[in-house]
Amino acid sequence: MTWVIWRQYRGTAAIAGAILAAFAVLLLITGLQDVARWHAALATCAKDGTCSSLSQTLSLGGGPVGALTGLTLAVPLLFGMFWGAPAVARERETGTVQFAWTQSVTRWRWLSAKTSWLLLAGAVFGGAVAGIVTWWYAPVNALNHGQFTRGYFDIQGIVPIGYAVFAVALGIAAGTLIGRSLPAIAVTGGVFLAIRMVVMYWARVHYLPTVTTIYSVTRNFTPKGAFWPLSGGTVLPGGRLLPEAGGLIPIPASCHPAEGQISAALACMARLGYRSFTTYQPGYRFWPFQFIETGIFVALTAALIAVTFVVVRRRDA
Repeated sequence: MTWVIWRQYRGTAAIAGAILAAFAVLLLITGLQDVARWHAALATCAKDGTCSSLSQTLSLGGGPVGALTGLTLAVPLLFGMFWGAPAVARERETGTVQFAWTQSVTRWRWLSAKTSWLLLAGAVFGGAVAGIVTWWYAPVNALNHGQFTRGYFDIQGIVPIGYAVFAVALGIAAGTLIGRSLPAIAVTGGVFLAIRMVVMYWARVHYLPTVTTIYSVTRNFTPKGAFWPLSGGTVLPGGRLLPEAGGLIPIPASCHPAEGQISAALACMARLGYRSFTTYQPGYRFWPFQFIETGIFVALTAALIAVTFVVVRRRDA
């Protein structure tokens, strides 16, 4: 049974493997170039004492290859739509499920073989893509400290593995419930994107309590290393936090500056008890967030597979 399923998907796996190999070669070439430029720039700036200006003088991660790595956001979704969704739906459309379910192979064994192979393929390919992209972004992360921000967080580390197995499980479940390939593909894409958006824009920020730093309005504050900025603004004399509107600090009438005297206005605000604040997630939480989010999608995967098995068990061929 396992061999039959492997033969069914080996062509698709071979195509995916070829694309992954070409992608790996491209990132290997450009990644080695970026690594060499990064270390050369570090050696030079260490002698000159100009390492603080590296981000202005050294550009990494741009161009078409940088855009290509961003497209890997869609890789897990493609697994779910074109591997997971047709897995059971195609069998039901063609009627081969009747043969499979009435032979000596039980429907549980039949479904177990399908889901295990597809989940394994999703995890392997998703992990391979994530590993290559994470390695390629190492100099960019060291330069810009941006791996915790949206878009970059989602294509590095281990979360793409969670996305991939979830997408595959979602496709299998949709195909089992709907029984038609094209509607199952559409539902898989829509539900996957909806859940990803909810997690990215609402749930992720709540994994761990945020950190808020309050400091003088006369100076700037930037957390060390990578961080995820969430909000900022002014702390009023009474202690109320007032978020910035369009990046502007509300200056009281008594401190309105003359032209070119913004520093004097800020000093006036400091004397009146005004302060600034920044709310963020610190960079050392990158891996805890990665594990939390991966765990969420693995749990969703397990729930979807359980639902699929229940439906297959109760459904007539």
